[in-house]
Amino acid sequence: MESKVSGYGRNQKDSGMEWKLSQVFGERASLEKVTDVDVISTIQFDKTGDFLAVGDHGGRLILFERVYAKPPYSREELERSNGAATSVLPRYTYLTEIQSHEPEIDHLYSLEIEEKINKLRWCPTLNNSLFILSTNNRTIKLWKIRNRKVKRVKEMSLNAHVSSENALLSENSFAAGQDGQFVPNSFQIDWIDKKYKLLSTEFREKRAMIINNMKATSRCRRIYTHAHEYNVNSISINSDGETFISADNLRVNLWNLEISSQCFNIIDIKPPNMEDLIEVITTAEFHPTYCNLLAYGSSRGFIRLVDMRTSALCDQSARILHARENPPSSSFFSGIVKSISDIKFGVGGMQVLSRDYMNLKLWDLRMEKSPVLSFKVHEHLRPKLAELYNNDSVFDKFECCLSADEFHFATGSYSNTFKVFSCDAGNSEGIILEASKNPNRRMVNVGQTAHKSRSWINFARSINHRDVEGSNSNFDNEVRFPCDTTSKLTHMAWHPTRNLIACAAANSIYMMGYT
Repeated sequence: MESKVSGYGRNQKDSGMEWKLSQVFGERASLEKVTDVDVISTIQFDKTGDFLAVGDHGGRLILFERVYAKPPYSREELERSNGAATSVLPRYTYLTEIQSHEPEIDHLYSLEIEEKINKLRWCPTLNNSLFILSTNNRTIKLWKIRNRKVKRVKEMSLNAHVSSENALLSENSFAAGQDGQFVPNSFQIDWIDKKYKLLSTEFREKRAMIINNMKATSRCRRIYTHAHEYNVNSISINSDGETFISADNLRVNLWNLEISSQCFNIIDIKPPNMEDLIEVITTAEFHPTYCNLLAYGSSRGFIRLVDMRTSALCDQSARILHARENPPSSSFFSGIVKSISDIKFGVGGMQVLSRDYMNLKLWDLRMEKSPVLSFKVHEHLRPKLAELYNNDSVFDKFECCLSADEFHFATGSYSNTFKVFSCDAGNSEGIILEASKNPNRRMVNVGQTAHKSRSWINFARSINHRDVEGSNSNFDNEVRFPCDTTSKLTHMAWHPTRNLIACAAANSIYMMGYT
């Protein structure tokens, strides 16, 4: 049955069947081991969607550029899309790679600072140049990337009596491999450092042919450091295009992009006695429209919206988004799974998407007491929290993202899967997709399995059935624990204008979308 509504308005069941793999970068072989330095740690689209930035544990910043070809797509793709090129998913190609950070030593505390890039943020574009912020645990850097024309000059000295046609014939004879020989009109052509040069006894006229090749060049413009005592977990660009914030576990600092020697501490939750510490800052984000508003999440599950106009130190919250449990849970793990791992503002700025370990929640800034929608992501893992705590999986930080029209939401999970939810699907509808070039499992409707524990067991059985044939012990283990916690999809970004999600699984990037 065909859906009556096109685009985002389709019901989730129909639209989910149209999700497909658009591109993949760096997928490893089945038996290939991935080193820790190659694991992707962050991923981010720019505001136009023309560029994609990726950071890894080795401190490298990799940039991809959208490809605009003529004709834009292949004939088969246009036939599948009924000739509508705009419905074909965007494609990207490798642009450049930068070694953004190197291992450092904190001499004050005698600690080694690893080169892993924690966050990336695109800055406003000026003069056809790209600006991007990258940070590791202590140091923030501002990079400028620019496409420059690299000129290769072909110099020619021509006799006044020689026509341009004869010169062209001379060049063609050289191109045919006749270097070192005399050609008509008493010219000799030599090969010197891979450049063309025509030599003659008389230099009466000089001409040059310039060949332009585009090449991306990078330069570090600013280094912002010595402002955080704890690991930086977030950076965010202000809508004014001039300032940004950086957040660690206890403080949020405000910087000016042009000034790296000083910053202002606008949020400080460090108590006089560290034994009285009850929560830490886990993530922070500027409002997309109002330059005076920012939000930050905490390990207690609170999302606080602050207004920088109220005071220099924003210790009072303008809004506190927190859902009270009824009845309140007294479990040992209840406080751990409430920690906010990521928040994202909608384009309009009135909605906030948050992710904790168990749930994905959509908030309205005008409703503080409860979220508008709540999606259960890891509810099937609740009986296994003790095992997840023992192997530290319960502390995994999953990111979330939402579409430009704020109608669809996505977040990562285990077994290299991610989940996509929709507003019209309520609290249960959604789909599970695997980030893989050749997925072994089919898409599963979350709404059909959310209230049936056996379905999750069957789901796990279908995942690893090929791997566990003839081994009852491994098979029983998969039935007992319904996911692979060693392969997790924690980083993802939604394209700002198209139905495309960039997912990072280990060292690979998967572009998943639907038209």
